Amino acid sequence: MVRNIVRDVNFLRIKSTPAGEEDRQLAKDLLDTLKANENACVGMAANMIGVNKNIIVVNIGFANMIMYNPVIIRKTGPYQVEEGCLSLMGVRATTRYQEIDVEFEDQEMKKHNQHFSGWTAQIIQHECDHLAGIII
Repeated sequence: MVRNIVRDVNFLRIKSTPAGEEDRQLAKDLLDTLKANENACVGMAANMIGVNKNIIVVNIGFANMIMYNPVIIRKTGPYQVEEGCLSLMGVRATTRYQEIDVEFEDQEMKKHNQHFSGWTAQIIQHECDHLAGIII
């Protein structure tokens, strides 16, 4: 189900809580909402559709990937960039890292540790900031 995008900054600043198998429908809604907004968005966090759970979806080029409870465990190569956000107006400057390692669970709740770089790493960092209540 496609959901409305939350633009309430006070809500977006609330830290998300761990997600579990009971949140599978939420993850599906997040994927549906990302697909519906693909012309203006390449990633989403669950709080962007009104639920403070640790779930993100990220376009990795050929598909949209679900990550439950993602945690960036390593980052290298800081750089400055301006980013926009579907929940906010305009663009803002922020620091991102060229390469990251992320621990997360997939849709079957299997744990993974994966390396990402470049644009995909930037998207994941942006969405993980959302989960932490950080607004760029």
